[in-house]
Amino acid sequence: MMEDLAMHMMEIIMNSIKANSTLIKISISFLTQANKIIIEIIDNGCGMNKELLDRVTNPFTTSRTTRKVGLGVSFMKGLCESCDGEFSIQSEVGVGTSVLASIRKDHIDVPPLGNIGELMMMCIQANENIDYILTYKDDLDEFVFESITIKEDLCGVSINEPEILLWIKEYINQQIRKENF
Repeated sequence: MMEDLAMHMMEIIMNSIKANSTLIKISISFLTQANKIIIEIIDNGCGMNKELLDRVTNPFTTSRTTRKVGLGVSFMKGLCESCDGEFSIQSEVGVGTSVLASIRKDHIDVPPLGNIGELMMMCIQANENIDYILTYKDDLDEFVFESITIKEDLCGVSINEPEILLWIKEYINQQIRKENF
């Protein structure tokens, strides 16, 4: 398994990036009253045909040429299964892919959330032409980060400037910490 939820999400998001997505929506819900953590990642990439979709949770199914295993989807599914949760993936060629993962929040094997600001910084760095919408919810509040808004505010300056990426990382982490306290 991976050390935190952010790493699990990164694997799924990298698949979305490789699928030529122009928009990736990431939703994280920490629901104490429902005792659930729900993660949803939706992209508008190239999607998968039924044959690939049926095999995608197998760790020996990958589109990579550098190695013969693809562990991101299978690890996320395994985490859900081992933490009394549910996992589903839907995809349509030419439309995109949706991954929904839920786990029991108080399960002993649930990894920590991890650094979501750093996750978003790395995603933006991977391809600045992709727009990201990150939604973080708990029982009381919701925080939304939209990269397109930042790009508009930058008036032509690249979102990949180091100072901007660091600001994004800190801003997201600050907002998530605020939501947790």
